[in-house]
Amino acid sequence: MANMIGTPVKRKEDPRLLTGNGMFTDDMKLPGMLHAAFLRSPFAHAKIVRIDTETAKQYPGVIAVFTGADLIGKVKPVPTMWYVPGADLKAKDRSPLALEKVLYAGEAVAVVVAEDRYIARDALELISVDYEELPAVTHQEKALQEGAPLVHDDVPQNLALLWKAGEVPDEAFEQAEVVVRQRLYNQRVIPNPMETRAAVAQFNPGSGEMTIWCTSQNPHIHRMIYSGVLGIPESKLRIVAPDVGGGFGAKIATYTEEAVVGHAARELRRPVKWVEERREHFMATTHARDEVIEVELAGKKDGTFTALRVKNTANLGAYLSTFGGGCPTIDFGLMITGAYHIPQAAVVTYGVYTNTTPTDAYRGAGKPEATFQIERIVDLFARKVGMEPLEVRRKNLIPKESFPYTTAMGLLYDSGNYELTLEKALEAVDYEALRKEQEELRAQGKLIGIGFSTYVELCGFGPSKVAGAIGFQGGVWENSTVRVHPTGKVTVYTGTSPHGQGTATSFAQIVSDKLGVPIEDIELVHGDTQSISMGWGTYGSRTTAVGGAAVAIAADRVVAKAKRIAAHELEVATEDIDFAGGVFSVKGVPGREKTFQEIARSANFAWNLPDDVEPSLEAQSFFDPSNFVYPFGAHICVVEVDKDTGEVALRKYVAVDDVGKVINPLLAEGQVHGGVVQGIGQALWEGAVYSENGQMLSGTFMDYTMPKARFFPRVEWHFTETPSPVNPLGAKGIGETGTTAAPPAVVNAVMDALQPFGVDDLDMPLTPEKVWKAMQNRREGI
Repeated sequence: MANMIGTPVKRKEDPRLLTGNGMFTDDMKLPGMLHAAFLRSPFAHAKIVRIDTETAKQYPGVIAVFTGADLIGKVKPVPTMWYVPGADLKAKDRSPLALEKVLYAGEAVAVVVAEDRYIARDALELISVDYEELPAVTHQEKALQEGAPLVHDDVPQNLALLWKAGEVPDEAFEQAEVVVRQRLYNQRVIPNPMETRAAVAQFNPGSGEMTIWCTSQNPHIHRMIYSGVLGIPESKLRIVAPDVGGGFGAKIATYTEEAVVGHAARELRRPVKWVEERREHFMATTHARDEVIEVELAGKKDGTFTALRVKNTANLGAYLSTFGGGCPTIDFGLMITGAYHIPQAAVVTYGVYTNTTPTDAYRGAGKPEATFQIERIVDLFARKVGMEPLEVRRKNLIPKESFPYTTAMGLLYDSGNYELTLEKALEAVDYEALRKEQEELRAQGKLIGIGFSTYVELCGFGPSKVAGAIGFQGGVWENSTVRVHPTGKVTVYTGTSPHGQGTATSFAQIVSDKLGVPIEDIELVHGDTQSISMGWGTYGSRTTAVGGAAVAIAADRVVAKAKRIAAHELEVATEDIDFAGGVFSVKGVPGREKTFQEIARSANFAWNLPDDVEPSLEAQSFFDPSNFVYPFGAHICVVEVDKDTGEVALRKYVAVDDVGKVINPLLAEGQVHGGVVQGIGQALWEGAVYSENGQMLSGTFMDYTMPKARFFPRVEWHFTETPSPVNPLGAKGIGETGTTAAPPAVVNAVMDALQPFGVDDLDMPLTPEKVWKAMQNRREGI
């Protein structure tokens, strides 16, 4: 059998999903099932004076109506999972339903449970709520100002956290030959997976057991938190994530709605389902980014970097979400130096409460923001010293002979060859010819721009000791069980919880490569806390680097046991057995062999096993890596800006990524492609907008631009392979590389195109109106 790792195998999941035979949370239909709908506040900040639910309770088909007061003592507030140390953190957990005040537009104040979802929705209109509207604040810088409305009365200046890392003396900037400063805004974006959030809860009053089916990226974390929130032992709480239609970080977080649905099922002794509407999703599911970043880069006139200082003022929303405190601090701050050798660096993050939807992880979670600020300031630095951005990058990239490399922020980059990805990207675009074409087109009056992004990303979460040190409330190891049945078929159990990545295929390839079993004979079980040992889920591009590594180790243990059984049956020493292509053979003796399937039968029947070998052919592993992994790459974007309209047209996009060992090139290309499209979406179109009084002005797809396929040229992708020493596969994360690299590549390209107008920087998204106005202002000398 040919090696499966590195082979472009089509996704095993697709036939089932494409034929409509998937099983999503909304597909759940249980006997006697009720339906829930949430009443949400129209105000961003208001006192709840009175809630009258009596009319709604009398509506035909309504079974119950709950308010926050009804849940006191029955459902606890939902806590954060990341208590960042040394940050004077003032964590504010969320009540399951708002009690005395609402703190953002869309916060739930009541829930109706009815015989069907239409009755539940209709009954919401019959609930009367008297609000006393209060002043609201939506922007983090304004929230810090003296006299600003307080989101939480006991949090002065709305300052939820103040975190610092690294140190750079003032002399490093005062004595520098060149200093470049820039204020950047990484705008708020809204994850919008195809499937919105959903939950179905069922309670067994006889056993006290509850099952919640929900759209989760990490069922075991959800079980751990909801166990405390609902007061149900983890041994009696089962969380199941069936097919999940995308997550992008929004389904990492634990929310109040799922807990309320669980409580309703327990209280009413009937199953309860809730499915989020898209309008609700815009208002109530976590948002992301929303960081004002002030960056200073010091260096020499020859283009060498010497010091970096960064200030991040991050909008956390009204509450501290599950990973809310970690994204703008640890995830962002430790990656500020990017792919460059910068001897000194420091960062400070101000985490601020506002009357907006809480923010949390979104594809990349801190690393896209960190990459954006360093890649933008590098271009501005190059412009100031009169060098090409390409040459400044070449001069400062960490050389391959320096790996493993310790950054000024204390991270240990595992492996890298940054120059190789850059040179391959230049070759792919034919850079010299491209610059020549740009000059010719500019002479014709066309605005062509070329933008670079040479990035590195922290992912593959990772070492549990580190997780504890940075305040994450859990481990980040991963487990896997590889179980071989008597027929030689294999079931793989994993604690990771895929939601579109193709993990059933890639993990089957890993096991097939190890055991010599066809991938058709390998099934993956995931997303069910009752079926699988504790696992820490899917986020931070950890699925393959951590979860896949656990699978590989378990498979190796299966082979080791099978070799002992084969040696016993073939009457030779274990060291005399070779195993390849699913066959155990005696070294140097052709024909003396046993197939994997034969040994599987022997192991499970246990008729003739060595005295010290237990029956069955099964192994489990718990893999806790020694370090994160650090994928890297070079992306080049070519754009054309229309002088008359400001519209940005993408002419070419080339991505060269190094994610260590590539398990499946088809899946890898899909991950890069999807990530790049999301990253470009943020650069050019997407952005959540609030009014001054906290009303969301971009709460539908009429106002929030979701990119379409026709917006893009063909994304050209290439890979280099620099294996990671951190895990046995040599794999690094890939799911977030595109969203990390694409925004600065696009913005740098647009700024390059606008050089004739002297435009140095514009805040994302670079909408036609914004670009056109910038050109007019510079043209008119305003």
